[in-house]
Amino acid sequence: MANATALKEEPCPVARCVNLIGDRWSLLIVRDAFDGMRRFGDFQRSLGVARNILSDRLKKLVDAGVLEMQDASDGTAYQEYVLTAKGESLFPVVVALRQWGEHNLFESSERHSLLIDKNTGQQIPFMAPVAADGEVLKPSDTQVQKVK
Repeated sequence: MANATALKEEPCPVARCVNLIGDRWSLLIVRDAFDGMRRFGDFQRSLGVARNILSDRLKKLVDAGVLEMQDASDGTAYQEYVLTAKGESLFPVVVALRQWGEHNLFESSERHSLLIDKNTGQQIPFMAPVAADGEVLKPSDTQVQKVK
């Protein structure tokens, strides 16, 4: 894994993002936080990850401002991990990965979870990047402008 100093020099936003949330555990912690998990023990039970690894990933996400620690909402002495605004802005990333997985990693007859709009009860529509005119962009319609 690249060190923090080298990443500050990295001009690619994808590389910086992958360094923070690109490992299995960090991304699944974020997914579970979107599903309402807040406590260390709940994350551990859900993920089956070793305590030291979970502790490391949670610290990294807190240090990066993706999660913050708060007193437990039920008044107990526990601390909870809560998504910040920065963390909540990862929602489209998680949805895009979910939708790619639904489309590419499951057979049509294979059961899997669905992401549902609470207001309509319907599965949310497929996400795609769009141009200013609303047309869906293909990879060939875009280019990366390199930093000079």
